[in-house]
Amino acid sequence: MVSAAEQMAANTSWAALGKATDLRKRIVFTLMLLVVYRLGTWIPVPGIDGAELRQFMAGAGASIGGMLSMFTGGALGRMGIFALGIMPYISASIIIQLMTAMVPALEQLKKEGESGRKKINQYTRYGTVLLATLQSYGLAVSLQSGDLVTDPGLFFIVSCMVTLIGGTMFLMWLGEQITARGIGNGISLIIFVGIIAEVPAALAQFFASGRSGAISPAVIIGVIVMVVVVIAFVVFMERSLRKVHIQYPRRQVGMKVYDGGSSHLPLKVNPAGVIPAIFASSLLLLPTTISTFSGGQGSGAIMSTILAYFGPGQPLYLLFFASMVVFFTYFYTYNVAFKPDEVADNLKNQNGFVPGIRPGKRTAEYLEYVVSRVLVLGSGYLALITLLPEILRAQFAIPFYFGGTSVLIVVSVTMDTIQQVQSHLLAHQYEGLIEKSQLGGKGKRRARRKGTGRK
Repeated sequence: MVSAAEQMAANTSWAALGKATDLRKRIVFTLMLLVVYRLGTWIPVPGIDGAELRQFMAGAGASIGGMLSMFTGGALGRMGIFALGIMPYISASIIIQLMTAMVPALEQLKKEGESGRKKINQYTRYGTVLLATLQSYGLAVSLQSGDLVTDPGLFFIVSCMVTLIGGTMFLMWLGEQITARGIGNGISLIIFVGIIAEVPAALAQFFASGRSGAISPAVIIGVIVMVVVVIAFVVFMERSLRKVHIQYPRRQVGMKVYDGGSSHLPLKVNPAGVIPAIFASSLLLLPTTISTFSGGQGSGAIMSTILAYFGPGQPLYLLFFASMVVFFTYFYTYNVAFKPDEVADNLKNQNGFVPGIRPGKRTAEYLEYVVSRVLVLGSGYLALITLLPEILRAQFAIPFYFGGTSVLIVVSVTMDTIQQVQSHLLAHQYEGLIEKSQLGGKGKRRARRKGTGRK
């Protein structure tokens, strides 16, 4: 049986968008703030030698520099004020979430409701400032070591750090405003727009290489087919569920006996989303960022040696990347996304049970067993999606960066945003039905009053 809500969701058309005034305002507000973000990527950090930077990034575009530039919407390639992007905030959020699962004091804060959530958000902002400070200092020193600065010295390091930290905090504020007053998740949309903004230039460079003969037409067709297949595979896996049957017993209220119902507990094949891929990428980006801009001088020579083994496409890089993705998939799922003990307790409090499994500890063990088996497929899927473009790009010498993490982010954010838009449209339909029912009720009451008056 299809519920009334599901029927309304199926009948929801995009033509209803013109009637949903609040939704239109949210979409316009979101687009305006995203335009502000894109404009900020073109404002340069003071003291950068633009000509040297362009020449440097032209040679690094197909390697780690391309990865960094894509995640920052091109701001790093132009060394804009948003060169650090939103990655410090994401890293701080993930660290705080993981600490919440391990530190009892933070876990208690999480259970305190709104006040506890505000405290955790405050700690996340402090962590963002700390990570942005460390990353901005490393980037400023690396730029100076790589002779990409017009006037090196302490003043440049301080001004560069202040500019980059301020840019990251402004992006964090933009993301929070979009989440609260716009549509979709603000932080995810900022990363999404940054990735999408670099796609046209990357495609133009790709096809130009094909016209010049650097890449064969077969490789071009193969890459296009691979992208389509990967996107379809990601959509399929992100919507895949493992349904656990839940039974509710009969209950008696007064003199009436209500029959027990049945439902299901949806377990996603990938409960952690793109978090494992993003966190693994963050761990790999830190040493390679310093190595990329240090120019092989001083400590940069050591970092260059590390990059030779852990650079994109290298066997150790692929092995470490896959291991981190699998590890964070399990770790994030059990500590943040899905806790079997809490789910089992909630089912027990609601008088629900899994048929054939005793409520409480046995149910938690069963759910942990099911999730562990599902995560074998989920973690393998994430590792495959993140590594496949890396391997193909290294084998066929594709002249721009194309990563599986980017595809995951783009597809996941698109699906989430469309779902939120549909939810707003569905809520608007409900409001319309309620208003019509209220008006209909008033009309019937007036007709009854007139009828009684005539008598």
